Amino acid sequence: MSLSPASGIGRFYKHSAKIIRFARHGCTNRPFFHIVVMERRKNQHQPVIEQVGSYDPLPNVTNERLVALNTERIRYWLGKGAHMSDPVAELLGIAGLLPVHPHTYMTAWRNRKAAAEAAAAEAVKPAETA
Repeated sequence: MSLSPASGIGRFYKHSAKIIRFARHGCTNRPFFHIVVMERRKNQHQPVIEQVGSYDPLPNVTNERLVALNTERIRYWLGKGAHMSDPVAELLGIAGLLPVHPHTYMTAWRNRKAAAEAAAAEAVKPAETA
């Protein structure tokens, strides 16, 4: 769709900053996210340029979180200079498309530390009862 140059919208749209981010869909207590490319200034519920993937954060029956990515289009938009939100950068790092995001390392470190503390507390608990 080409817009007339007099409208001014076409020029802005072509050169405006783009971002790859989540757009929340689904019901209350049942989120589902589309991974979309849109103008950076717009709200997540306004029209998008392109949907490049989807993400279901709730585990299914086999304890999997489902992700679908169109890596070819994501690489295209990144090549065009699109920015990424932090949650999308984390997800693409886990998927192997980008380097792992530092926040992912910190979350894993906190989870390991909490598990070690829980195991130590569990080990002390039987010793006290004996």
